[in-house]
Amino acid sequence: MKKILVVIAILVAAAACGGAAGSSTTAGGPATSYGPAQSNGSTGSPTKISGQPDNAANPGTPSKTTVPALQGPPVIRQAQLTLTVGSGSFESKLNEVRTLVEGNGGYIAGTDASVQPADSQIRTGVLNFMVPAANFDATIDQLSKVGKVQHEHITGTDVSAQYVDLRTRLANAEAQRAAMLTILSGAKTIPDMLQVQQQIGQITGEIESLKGQIKYLDDNTSYSAVSVTLAESGAPAQPATADSWGFATALSEAAHNFVTTINYVVTALGAIGPILVLLGLGYLLWRRRGSPQPRRA
Repeated sequence: MKKILVVIAILVAAAACGGAAGSSTTAGGPATSYGPAQSNGSTGSPTKISGQPDNAANPGTPSKTTVPALQGPPVIRQAQLTLTVGSGSFESKLNEVRTLVEGNGGYIAGTDASVQPADSQIRTGVLNFMVPAANFDATIDQLSKVGKVQHEHITGTDVSAQYVDLRTRLANAEAQRAAMLTILSGAKTIPDMLQVQQQIGQITGEIESLKGQIKYLDDNTSYSAVSVTLAESGAPAQPATADSWGFATALSEAAHNFVTTINYVVTALGAIGPILVLLGLGYLLWRRRGSPQPRRA
């Protein structure tokens, strides 16, 4: 048993050293690959994003649904814009933004349009969408022409170091699992097999976690998130009324004031009514006690 554990420790240490050395060489070389969207070649299909059309990951589809290759280090870019559009043009501008997103190979992730409570004729809306990273700058430039830009916030996060770290750890974990599989094939007793299988399970879980983190970086560097808020500049002008003399307006205001006064009276009676009833009952009881009782013969 002790010999098996010693052999396991030696093989794991050797595999870790070998994997680290190989990954360090890859990270220091001039042709380090971070993800499919940043590679300088055209081999391989683009990353498929959840919610993206199914034909976006097929290299044979039209160019607008294919993720363009982006040169340089992997960067996660995001943008938030607030645009003011003319009164009454909200719907047309909303459709213009949707067409613009589709034309740049992106897709709408969510839309939320509403009417401002203060004025039922002023509309606002928020569009969240994803656009290929290579078309990010062009999309922002086109959006700035849809309306007047009131606010613009763009962020970029370089994840090159995270890519190198994750791929190094992944190479080490895969080397450790290969060494454990070799040891498992030579195990003679059931306790030794169970112990090695437990180690393999832990390493496999770590490998899947690392692959998930790498895929997350691939997805977020291939596509950029953009949020656009559209708002109308003001409500349309109200049409002039036909009551030029103001007689109908005066009657309307008088009726409104009359009804308002009645409402106040009814509300006041509702508030003091129970008090008046209690006072009346108290007065009757007091009169009854104060009245003289008839004498008996």
